[in-house]
Amino acid sequence: MRDETEDLFQTLMFTVGCITSSNAADRRRIAEAYVHAHKLVSKIALDNGDAYPRIVACSQHFDRYLAAGDIACAGWMLTALALRVDERNLREWRVLRGFIDGAVALLPIAVARVH
Repeated sequence: MRDETEDLFQTLMFTVGCITSSNAADRRRIAEAYVHAHKLVSKIALDNGDAYPRIVACSQHFDRYLAAGDIACAGWMLTALALRVDERNLREWRVLRGFIDGAVALLPIAVARVH
């Protein structure tokens, strides 16, 4: 049986790897995508408190950027991961939140989280 927490952790580690292996210009692109993602999802209503519609929107953008070979996909994935973790119903969500905060700290732009 799949463990969502483990899957999210693996995806987060891949995303962090994208950030840490990027040059300054690419980190700016990732940060810009992260900011854009937060602006977009702030306009999408929650579904009875569930962030699923916001996560889907980020995932769709991630897929498009990834298909184009654009490193900005990491900003969209980081946002999707943060939205899921912020639902606080995963095993070890606090640990995942700490890693997400650390990844965001590597980016040259800081933004507030969407609640």
